[in-house]
Amino acid sequence: MRTIDPDKHAARRDAILAAARQCFARKGFHQTSTAAICAQAGMSPGNLFHYFPTKQAIIAAIVDQEGSETAAYFAGVQGSADPHGALLDFMDLVLALAADGDFAGLALEIAAEAMRDADIAARVARNDGVLRAGVQALLESAAAQGQVDAALDPAQTASWLAALIDGIFNRVAVDPHYAPLAQRASLHLLLARFLRPALA
Repeated sequence: MRTIDPDKHAARRDAILAAARQCFARKGFHQTSTAAICAQAGMSPGNLFHYFPTKQAIIAAIVDQEGSETAAYFAGVQGSADPHGALLDFMDLVLALAADGDFAGLALEIAAEAMRDADIAARVARNDGVLRAGVQALLESAAAQGQVDAALDPAQTASWLAALIDGIFNRVAVDPHYAPLAQRASLHLLLARFLRPALA
């Protein structure tokens, strides 16, 4: 019986997901064929289906991958000596991702698919929970250090910041002149005024 090398299997799986991301960003989920994904990944359909039985399974895996990346990011910044700075760094990362046309297009495709597919919706909701929990933890640490207003409810504030993030990606979709990275200074000022501790 042939032994599967887990490292090679994982690497090939990631390569398929990277190829699918490129295809989906160009044409969307439903206009992309499995043949196109195979061509991008450089493999046969039979080989592809060894890793993912359906195109929907590929979409689900991409959503799960994004959730894992978000969790890993926040795990890496928890315990930061400057949680407010870490929060601003995260928002800078959001701007950079929104400025990436392929990433932004894929994010909007995922959001649209979540409206149609209950399984994808559940996975997206799980990812959103991970993001909000990570932001909330930074807000709690920042409040404990006097960097943000302790009167702000951290869970509600995290939800407002999540809504702001959603809005950044939606703005990219509707405004061709919107340049996310050019908004960095304004975003930092907005967050500073929103989060700063109340004057004694």
